[in-house]
Amino acid sequence: MMDMRKLCPNLDKQDGLDTVLEVPVPEEMFSNMGNNKSSRWANMRALMMRAKSADKSSHLQAKSDNEFIALLKLVGSPLIPFQVHPDQPVTRSITDCSIEASTAKYIVQQYVAAIGGPMVLNSVTSMYAVGQVKMAGSEMQQGDGSVQTGGKSEVGGFVVWQKNPDLWCLELVVAGYKVNAGSDGKLAWNQSSCQTCHSNKGPPRPLRRFFQGLDPRCTANLFLEAVCIGENMANNEDCFVLKLETDVNILKTQASSNTEILHHTMWGYFSQRTGLLVKFEDTKLVKMNPARGNDTVFWETSIESLVEDYRYIEGMNIAHSGKTTATLYRYGESRNHKRKIEETWRIEEVGFNICGLSMDCFLPPADLMREQDGGEE
Repeated sequence: MMDMRKLCPNLDKQDGLDTVLEVPVPEEMFSNMGNNKSSRWANMRALMMRAKSADKSSHLQAKSDNEFIALLKLVGSPLIPFQVHPDQPVTRSITDCSIEASTAKYIVQQYVAAIGGPMVLNSVTSMYAVGQVKMAGSEMQQGDGSVQTGGKSEVGGFVVWQKNPDLWCLELVVAGYKVNAGSDGKLAWNQSSCQTCHSNKGPPRPLRRFFQGLDPRCTANLFLEAVCIGENMANNEDCFVLKLETDVNILKTQASSNTEILHHTMWGYFSQRTGLLVKFEDTKLVKMNPARGNDTVFWETSIESLVEDYRYIEGMNIAHSGKTTATLYRYGESRNHKRKIEETWRIEEVGFNICGLSMDCFLPPADLMREQDGGEE
């Protein structure tokens, strides 16, 4: 990982002030975009403003720009199926429930203590984080065997803002392509530099990236409803494993006319030594119903995040690096395909209780707002 650039020179006016980039980009990404400084910034601006392209793409072993963007969204901005309410207490009674559930609540209490304690968690009303990523991918391979990532790695950066679990926005830039995602408390949405904006089905949900050590309060509230299923190793740590299944009624609200979510399961691995979250994992199975015929296709997405390098920021223990591996498995009809995407990430800057962070910071794009006002999905 390298340093990040935050300023862009004024390419239209030589003596103009530098412009602050919306998303800081790693030095490596900038240096690969031209032979001199001027051409690099010009190339970057052209990439960020590019229209939808039909050109073949080699990014992450993708065959088109649209496929590359889909892979970016898969690993860069997936959502968690549960709504997490910030007004819930981060500790619960461990009585009047099963042994597995009470054990999980006790483990979460130890996690809350390791992360900074209830008073610190309750004092946070908003946050932001700036980070950089490096991604690598595999081709879509036939069969159900193991797959390995290869080819050129792509670098990029992201900025995420959050006022509570239902108010957040993310901007992610990788290889000159940009993905935006957010939630205004009523709906969650996403768009990219070469695809139009669309909203997610169901009520607003938090961003999965928050559960990679960025938002301990969200993590604690999520796993308070889990059960302890035993012990296992993760990242060379002995861990307690907590499991959480998504209720079928919640999944129904997130399905569409031609998709059915069969299950979405989450696991948290909490270190027995430190109490901290070491690994966050989830698996989602979607059934695609064809408009005609009986050729049903299933898509199974498994995402595993190793979380490490905890550091105290304003009294709260925040993870500053990790690795996320997403495996996409398609089966049904006559062919099975599998591919893998890996993202290595590092947090450069974190802040809490941001002044001036209003509702206007989380508004969806204008075209999506017009659709909602017009009564369209």
